[in-house]
Amino acid sequence: MTTRVGLGVDVHPVADDPARVLVLGGVRFDGAPGLAGHSDADVVAHAAADALLGAAGLGDLGSLFPDSDPAFAGADSLVLLAEVAARVRAAGWEPGNVDCAVVLEAPRLAPHRVAMQEALSAAVGAAVSVKATRRERLGALGRGEGIGCLAVALVDRVAP
Repeated sequence: MTTRVGLGVDVHPVADDPARVLVLGGVRFDGAPGLAGHSDADVVAHAAADALLGAAGLGDLGSLFPDSDPAFAGADSLVLLAEVAARVRAAGWEPGNVDCAVVLEAPRLAPHRVAMQEALSAAVGAAVSVKATRRERLGALGRGEGIGCLAVALVDRVAP
């Protein structure tokens, strides 16, 4: 079996709209400022999807689900992630795992980590881990102007 690795990175700014809901890893964070974006702006799901696509050599999330397409306005990123996982499998690859590092100052992820991992793992059909890191008030993410995520995915070639 051939094994490949892919890297995904996504960043979204905090939205100006106070009614926008923050969604990370498919979990709603009520009371926290939401992120701006064409879909639900779930940076964790987006980074995981790009990591899987990169590992399988299938391009990137923006190519498959462009923000210029009104069909994806407000899209649930877990649905997009599940579609990406299906495309990865259709191309002859099996997701092994995805590891996500969320870059943010707030809110705290620890109380939601298990729910995030379960939601993401269900969408991918493989283990997804989530952890958080802070920028210690350095740069835009450190000032809380947005949230980012880096993800790495492992895929294995399925034997014919």
